[in-house]
Amino acid sequence: MIPWLADDSLLFPPLDKALAEPNGLLAAGGDLSKARLLSAYRSGIFPWYNPGEPILWWSPDPRCIVLPNKLHVSRSLRKRLRRTDYRVTFDQAFEHVVRACAGPRRGQQGTWISHEIFSAYVNLHHQGIAHSVEVWMGDELVGGLYGLAIGSVFFGESMFSYQRDASKIGFTWCVTQLKQWGYQLIDCQVYNDHLASLGAIEITRHDFAASLDQLCEQSLDHIWQFSITREAVCENSCS
Repeated sequence: MIPWLADDSLLFPPLDKALAEPNGLLAAGGDLSKARLLSAYRSGIFPWYNPGEPILWWSPDPRCIVLPNKLHVSRSLRKRLRRTDYRVTFDQAFEHVVRACAGPRRGQQGTWISHEIFSAYVNLHHQGIAHSVEVWMGDELVGGLYGLAIGSVFFGESMFSYQRDASKIGFTWCVTQLKQWGYQLIDCQVYNDHLASLGAIEITRHDFAASLDQLCEQSLDHIWQFSITREAVCENSCS
């Protein structure tokens, strides 16, 4: 039985109280206020639940991450990155990106990005905490992702792609820029083959949470605009 969060407290149960099955389920209830969401992410916890359910809070073990200096760009992706038929932007269409991430996907029914989730993260975007990456072909948005920036950690939430490799292009540009700004960690939450192809690895929940204690307190001074070149993106990879 998982605990129900108190309305008058932002505290979460200790991470080691999370269930093994389903992996990482820690608590239920609470709200999606800015204060509670920041408390959650700083502790290694994120919300994930279906519309109509109580809010569920998760901290899976192991945790999927990407280290900016370990980003992997395959030979085929590098070829696509060199093409000039696309452009990438930050924070130019946040709401559009979140709606696209909430769209139907092959093999899935419905979406976890409810109106409540949408409103909460748009609010964080307006306060300079949540950010989006957009991949364009002409005036058409063909891919992107969004997440939260806290200290020197970027907490990825979701990505989408309407064209081949569009989400990988956006992710590669994002990680390359974050590396230049001094970010130390990209949280990808749960491992999958798509992320693994980009260099994602798994670490223990304990190690992930311990790293957040320091990294979320770091202060980085930058403006959310790209300052990197296409050449830098193509070369920012490991073998």
